[in-house]
Amino acid sequence: MFIDEVNIKVIAGTGGDGCTAFRREKYVPNGGPSGGNGGRGSNIVFSVDKGLSTLLDLKYKRLIKGKNGEHGSGKNQYGRNAEDVIIKVPEGTIITDSETGNVIADLVNENDSVIVAYGGRGGRGNKAFATASNPAPDISEHGEPGEVRE
Repeated sequence: MFIDEVNIKVIAGTGGDGCTAFRREKYVPNGGPSGGNGGRGSNIVFSVDKGLSTLLDLKYKRLIKGKNGEHGSGKNQYGRNAEDVIIKVPEGTIITDSETGNVIADLVNENDSVIVAYGGRGGRGNKAFATASNPAPDISEHGEPGEVRE
C-alpha cells in the first residue's frame, strides 16, 4: 500500500522542574541553596531515510509525543535532558503546518533533517536565584511546555 499524505500531531517534551533545596550539614549552620536546574524536553525531528518509499509507518500514528526532561534535585544536581524523537521519512517529503499552511521543510537530500517541534526549557533551581542581597532564595521555576504542531 502506498501512502503519500498523512496528518499527525507532534508534541515536544516539557522541560523538567527546578528544585528548591538547602544544604544542611552538621557544622555548616547556614549552608545556602543547593537546588539544581531541570533538564530540557525532547525535540521532534524528521529525518530522511533512503530505504523508505512511503509514509505507511506514520499512517496509524496520529500522535507523536516527546519525553519530558528530568527534574533537578538537591546537591546542585541538574536534571537529564530528554533524547530527541527522530521520525524517519522518505526523500522528497514536504512538511507543512496545518494551522498556517506554511511549509516547514522540504526534505530532498539523503542527510536532511529538521526540528519540527522544540522541547521546553528546564526550570531553574533556587541556586540560580541566589544573589548577594538574597543568599538563600526559596523559589524555583517550573519547566516550560514543548511546542505542539499538527
